[in-house]
Amino acid sequence: MSPTDRRCLLIRHGETAWTFTGRHTGRTDLPLLPEGERQVAALRPQLEDQTFSLVMTSPLLRAQQTCAAAGLGALSITEPDLIEWDYGAYEGRTTADIRVARPGWNLFDDGAPGGESADDVGRRVDRVIARVRDAPGDVVCVAHAHVLRVLAARYLGLAATGGRYLVLGPASVSVLGWEREQPVITGWNRR
Repeated sequence: MSPTDRRCLLIRHGETAWTFTGRHTGRTDLPLLPEGERQVAALRPQLEDQTFSLVMTSPLLRAQQTCAAAGLGALSITEPDLIEWDYGAYEGRTTADIRVARPGWNLFDDGAPGGESADDVGRRVDRVIARVRDAPGDVVCVAHAHVLRVLAARYLGLAATGGRYLVLGPASVSVLGWEREQPVITGWNRR
């Protein structure tokens, strides 16, 4: 298999109590809601006939539960660099709440006080991308919305802030691949 024949599937975790209410959930270790478990179980049929050379998951519970419910848990290894963006002082807050004090705030431009910037997250996902590209076959990364958005942007060769254009819903599958020698998105935000 040539490096340009391989794919990288990005799976965002299912719904949690905070994703349901729009709260920024970085390092707070929340479990999936029952609805989130159902969402992820619905992904299993589209994954079960595929072979993956590497399955990496965030160390957080919601990603680990997603990986297991999708039928990939036995194959997975924990990858610390897939942990969600550190929202620092904005952990658990909604964008609307943050914008009361900081009108126009945007995570990708402004980062989070006491947390990470887009470039910080970009450096982490660059290490993940190196592992993806070194793998002998298709790869799965099970993680969180913002870190996966930055990963996709960096995979394409964009700045980490390019993740702003790539929205991911809970329990979605996205596919990164190749068109000849050009890294591309071949499927996005599928549920």
